[in-house]
Amino acid sequence: QVQLVESGGGLVQAGGSLRLSCAASGRTFRTYTMGWFRQAPGKEREFVAATNWSGGSTAYADSVKGRFTISRDNAKNTVYLQMNSLKPEDTAVYSCAARLQPAVVITPKQYDYWGQGTQVTVSS
Repeated sequence: QVQLVESGGGLVQAGGSLRLSCAASGRTFRTYTMGWFRQAPGKEREFVAATNWSGGSTAYADSVKGRFTISRDNAKNTVYLQMNSLKPEDTAVYSCAARLQPAVVITPKQYDYWGQGTQVTVSS
């Protein structure tokens, strides 16, 4: 069983920055593929970013490329999402997810464990 706990969400003005953290339990965190997803009210959950076990392979949604950066610290069992140049359309609940298989994928159903999520609100 893997437990994921997100933190770092909040209210920020457009153009601002936030860094989300996701702390994971489990001795084998370093082997997990990790992803960030978001869900805005009335919309489906969408992929944001993902990283493989080492951080050497990453993927981003087109909407966040160049603004968001995913990274991980395996010594701390933590994955991060640095969000810069935030826009009102980035407002959503952001959740991290862990996948036990090594490939970086963008489909939510291919992830095995999920955190509760943290709210990010960007005001205009």
